[in-house]
Amino acid sequence: QVQLEESGGGLVQPGGSLKLSCAASGTIFNIYALGWYRQAPGNERELVARITRDGSTTYADFVKGRFTISRNNAKNTVYLEMNSLTPEDTATYYCNLRTSRDYWGTGTLVTVSS
Repeated sequence: QVQLEESGGGLVQPGGSLKLSCAASGTIFNIYALGWYRQAPGNERELVARITRDGSTTYADFVKGRFTISRNNAKNTVYLEMNSLTPEDTATYYCNLRTSRDYWGTGTLVTVSS
């Protein structure tokens, strides 16, 4: 059983920063990638950033230069540092672990508002 526990969401003012964390636990084999997706009300879930086992990263165009994904392999933890947040970044952020299948966290809400 694989579990993903996210933390770090909350309310932040425009221009502010937040750092999300996701810790994976359980029996995990052959992690291909860890990543973050987000879903705003009325929208589909979309990729924010992903980091593969070898450290290669992928970012959505709308976060390039503002968000940074990193991981601690020893702790099976992935982080998302978010800077220069705008109200358009408001969404529930989901952690994703990809092996031979996808595992998802329950999500953490990020609200960007003054």
